[in-house]
Order: sequence, then structure tokens, then C-alpha cells
Amino acid sequence: MGYRGWLTKVPAITATFWVIKVLSTTVGETFADYLTVNVGLGPVVTDTMMITVLAVALVIQFRTRRYTPWIYWLCVVLVSIVGTQITDFLTDTLGVSLYVSTGVFAVVLAVVFLAWHRQEGTLAIASIDTPRREAFYWGAILTTFALGTAAGDLATEALSLGFRTGTIIFASLILLTWLARRAGAGLVLTFWIAYVLTRPLGASLGDLLTQSKDFGGLDLGASTTSLLFFGVILILVAREQFLANRHGVSRKGDGPLGGRRGDYTWAAAGAAVIAITGGLLGATQQNTTSTQAVEQIAITTSEPAATRQIHPTTRLGNLTRFSVITTDVQAKVARNDLAGGKTRVKDLEVSWDDAEAGLKPRDSAKWHQLDDEIDAVLTSLRSGSPSQADCAASLTALNKTLNQFDGV
Repeated sequence: MGYRGWLTKVPAITATFWVIKVLSTTVGETFADYLTVNVGLGPVVTDTMMITVLAVALVIQFRTRRYTPWIYWLCVVLVSIVGTQITDFLTDTLGVSLYVSTGVFAVVLAVVFLAWHRQEGTLAIASIDTPRREAFYWGAILTTFALGTAAGDLATEALSLGFRTGTIIFASLILLTWLARRAGAGLVLTFWIAYVLTRPLGASLGDLLTQSKDFGGLDLGASTTSLLFFGVILILVAREQFLANRHGVSRKGDGPLGGRRGDYTWAAAGAAVIAITGGLLGATQQNTTSTQAVEQIAITTSEPAATRQIHPTTRLGNLTRFSVITTDVQAKVARNDLAGGKTRVKDLEVSWDDAEAGLKPRDSAKWHQLDDEIDAVLTSLRSGSPSQADCAASLTALNKTLNQFDGV
């Protein structure tokens, strides 16, 4: 296919663009976690699947001759997933420091921009109208997601800022970038700075909505938050598709659906829906959370005195929920019910993954130690020929560490 008939392949940079970008970041991350942990595909299968789907989506995107909202934003969500997975692989699997990965991705992004500018003479977003320029564009987008993930994790985990503080910090940095643009800073520079910052902002915002109230979140859960965000994205992208079909990319038309005022209205409405719905759902979950807390206290206080130990408050806080599941799995393994233990340990995996954003920033070193011991338990129970002795040993070690780190 020739490219002389191409029109610009990216959307106009408007308020709805930024809202969709932030929301797609959260949806991409939670969906990948859902496939890896809840569905049980594991990181290798999930990574392979997402890379394959991204490759197919990019082929479709490159074969289009003009900006097509549905495939463009699908590619953004998939790039968000893959970019996050690249950083997570370096950090969690290879043990690369977040300081190192953040620096490396910053250098890679600079190299991409340098090569792009030397080849094309411009980094302008509105000039994505040839295959080579689009290739540079998506290469830069993928690198910004990897860099945003590393920088965001560095800020919220390694520097122990947490997702609540992270949301405020990254939102403030984006506001400063906007003010810099208003003061005369370059459009290209401010766009890419904001684009990098929206990745950790979206992740911090998602964690704020999904995490337990014990960690300062609204406790909506990953599924509810993802459905809420996906619904808003679907509506805004459908509007983009309608306007692109009718008016093209550069002009969105007038009336209730189009125009600058209409764009601000739709962007504000999308943000308001999330804020109001999140607040209402968070309030309705308060009673549920309180009831669960009472039940958890009852479970804890009903344990024999010999098995309960009270420790000074630690930075990780209350780990009772994980100890209860671990103890239950231990009981099944002690009866040589390894199949039952394998089924029950899934609850531990899901619960631990759900709490990562709240626990990890509190004490990254202790979190990683527990994470490794939980992985050892999962490996022993899920091996092809599980050994009762190996399972029992890994569970004993985990329960000992949970007891030691528990801040009850």
C-alpha cells in the first residue's frame, strides 16, 4: 500500500485525548494483572499473548490511511500493557534497579527522538502521515510507557511516596507542564513530557480507586474500576469515531458533539462520572469493609494463644488476611490434601496481588521477601508432582515471616 493518500494518523490533542489516555493506562494495567493472576495464565503466557495482539493491532493501524479512533486507542491500551510488562520483567524477573531502568528508558527515548528528528526534521505530532514517521511515533509511545512505569514505580515504591501522594505529585507535574506551555514552552516538548507523566498518573489514580481503605484507597476493586473506566473510554472513543467520520481529524465540527467547548464538556463529564461513581461506590463499600474487619478480628482472636503473637507496628501493617489463608492451606497440606491446598492458595495469590500497590511502597524490601516466599509456596503446590514435605516447608517459612512482619 502506498502512503501518498495518507492523512494524519493520530488524533487531535484535545481534552478528551488526555482523559482517554489516562483511563486507558489504568485499564491496560488492570487487565494484564487480571489475565496473569485471576485467570491464572501467568506472566509468560500473558506477555506472549499481549505482544502478539499488539503486533496484530499495529498491522491494522499501519494499514489504515487516516486516524481511525477505535484501532488507534486499542493500540494505545495494548502498548500500555506491553510497556508495563517490559518494565516489570526487568524489575521483578531480572532484578534490575528502578533507578537503572528509569535511566535506561530515558536514554532510549532520547535516542528515538534524535533518530526521528534526524530522519524527518520534525517531531510534530500532526505530521504523522508516512509509515516511517508512524513507526518512530509508536516506538516513542512504547518507550514512554516503559519509562513512565519505571519512573512511577520509582517514585511510589522506591521512594515510598505511595499511590495517594503519587496521584497528587503527577497531577501537579502535568499542571505545571500545561502552565509552561501556556507561558510559551514548545508544544512538542510539553506534549511528550505530559505523555510520560500520564502513565504514572493513570496507575496511581487506578490504585487510589482499587486499593483497600486500609491503604488509603476507595476499595472499589480492580474489576469495578476497570469496567467504570472502560465504559467512559468506550463512550469517548465512540464520539471520536463519529466526529472523525464526519469531520476528519483536524476539525471536530460544531454542535453538542463537536467543537472546542463540546470537547471540554465531554472530557469534564467523563471525569465527573468517574469521580461521582467512585465516591458513591466507595461509600456503599464502607459498611462491607467494616463488617469484614469485624469478622477478621473475630478470626484472629479465636486463634489459640500459642499461635498468635503481637508485634510492634511495622510499616507493612496488618497482614492477618494473608496469615489466615496461609494457615488454611497449611491445614490442607497437613492432611495431605494437596489438591485442596492448590485450590485455596489461589486466594492468597489474588489477595496478595490486589494489595501490592498498597503494601509495596510501605517497605519494598520486606514486601519482596514475602513475595518471594509466596512464589515458593505457589511453585511447590503447582509443580507437576507436588511433595507434601516441600509444600509444608514453604508454608511454614511463609507463615513465620508473615508473623514476624505483621503489624497487628
